[in-house]
Amino acid sequence: MTEKKQSKKNSLARNIFIALVLAIIVGLLMQSQAEFLSTYIKPFGDIFLNLLKFIVTPIVLFSIIGGIISMKDIKKVGEVGGFTVIYYFLTTACAIIIGLSLANVFKKFFPVISTSDLTFEMTNEVSIMDTLVNIFPSNFIAPMVENNMLQIIVMSLIIGFSILMLEKTKQVKAIETIDILNDIFMKAMGLILKLSPIGVFCLLAPVIAANGPVIIGSLASVLLVAYLAYLLHALIVYSFTIKTLGGLNPIEFFKGMSSAMIFAFSSASSMGTLPINMKCCEELGADHDVTAFVLPLGATINMDGTAIYQGVCAVFIAACYGIDLSLGQMLTIVITSTLASIGTAGVPGSGMIMLAMVLQSVGLPVEGIALVAGVDRIFDMGRTVLNITGDASAAIINSNRLRKKGKIA
Repeated sequence: MTEKKQSKKNSLARNIFIALVLAIIVGLLMQSQAEFLSTYIKPFGDIFLNLLKFIVTPIVLFSIIGGIISMKDIKKVGEVGGFTVIYYFLTTACAIIIGLSLANVFKKFFPVISTSDLTFEMTNEVSIMDTLVNIFPSNFIAPMVENNMLQIIVMSLIIGFSILMLEKTKQVKAIETIDILNDIFMKAMGLILKLSPIGVFCLLAPVIAANGPVIIGSLASVLLVAYLAYLLHALIVYSFTIKTLGGLNPIEFFKGMSSAMIFAFSSASSMGTLPINMKCCEELGADHDVTAFVLPLGATINMDGTAIYQGVCAVFIAACYGIDLSLGQMLTIVITSTLASIGTAGVPGSGMIMLAMVLQSVGLPVEGIALVAGVDRIFDMGRTVLNITGDASAAIINSNRLRKKGKIA
């Protein structure tokens, strides 16, 4: 890494961190003006998120296609993809087990909250079979218009494999076209990322102003349990896998991921953080082709933080209703949360829909979501950090594996 690139990276991380601190200070000082911040400051953050959402779709599409065709070997793509999916499922299962275990240990400290007159209106009901069907696009345009990342990934895989099956002369032209398009959108991404500090401040300050009192209020205990689980999963599971499978010092890994983690915390969007996450991984030594394939896949199906959130909230809601979950119900939560993570889009707030699925799977009242709805954004910020960190660990581990096998330089 050149000194110039390192300086730019440190500058971005420093500016994002300064924006984070300023947002917290302003949010706490202007709690009485939360409506003002939400009305006049948050829209600028929303503009920044809109720009990220705009750039994410073409980056995912062309990055995965580029990652596949650059490997020039369908077996290699299958090897990376197979290992990555298994790794994601195993870490997600570990996450939900950690979340459930901590929630059960600390549930006696959960506040007693009145469960009368609770209402929560489901905007979408998603079954596991619906999720399976919805993975596959019915036309070419809809997934990009609807920003449906699962379908975009399937499109990318089909197009990428098809290019590899073309005759040599046509394949070269197709690869050149994809490379040019990829470069164009990467340049656009760079322009948008320069606005990160402004976006972080405008997104976070209104959240702090609106939820500051709640953090130290009656829901503090369940928030603390969730964040403790996030922390333990990162320090135990990711540190272990990065050290043993990735050949990288965990301290170096977390330090290198700092700018992506800070942005993820502020934006609460895995997809929005994808460009910064890709940049951090490559600076840590991850191969570009592996990163271009693994990270978009992870931003869609790897939701360790969301799984922890679902487990902790399920125990919390059960406790508030005076229900003790059985071992069988907790096992069901593990399985359902792991599978539900596939259908959790990497955008703010989508975990709420998956939580409803988990609650229904063990017979808990969906109305209980109203208990945590008010602070979902605070849960979301922490779980997004864990989600994108897990994606990055997979990119580092895959790159190290392929490097040892001599399949990449």
